[in-house]
Amino acid sequence: MKLLRIKNIFFILTFVLSCDIFNEQVINDSNFSGDPLGIAYDVRMVYTDSSKIKAILTSPKHIDFTNLSLKYSEFPEGVKVVFYDNFKNENIIVADYGILYNNTSIIDLKGNVVLESHDKSILNTSQLYWDADSDWIFTEEKFTFISEDYNLNATRLDTNREFSKFQTGELYGTVTVEEK
Repeated sequence: MKLLRIKNIFFILTFVLSCDIFNEQVINDSNFSGDPLGIAYDVRMVYTDSSKIKAILTSPKHIDFTNLSLKYSEFPEGVKVVFYDNFKNENIIVADYGILYNNTSIIDLKGNVVLESHDKSILNTSQLYWDADSDWIFTEEKFTFISEDYNLNATRLDTNREFSKFQTGELYGTVTVEEK
């Protein structure tokens, strides 16, 4: 009887340990190895809402890291985003580098970021975030904004994509004001 118990305990331990080794192997195989899920060239991503095109993102190279818990895509050779408003006007952002965080729909644009609006206003900065879900643009970096009425430099920007709701940090520059 004692020998039977020892055999059963040995069998159970062998079974449990083999399961643990199998589970550890599955975990190790599914861990991120540093390799992306995929790499694509000459990418064009279209963002729509209710069958209307809201934005088109293009890039020469797209690296997909959606195999991680924090899913993201990288655009190491530059990115261009064309936004469309309800009147089909184009606002264009170009940057040297970009990251799209899939879980939050935030795009982090870095390096020589230039936003040109349909009214020929131009925003220059070193980093700019675009929240695709709320159509919101923001940065904590220094920026320059030039339009028909403004020539501004500031250290923070928080705005909608039409620049109709606009907040900045420390501000300096010239603003055209109409007297009545």
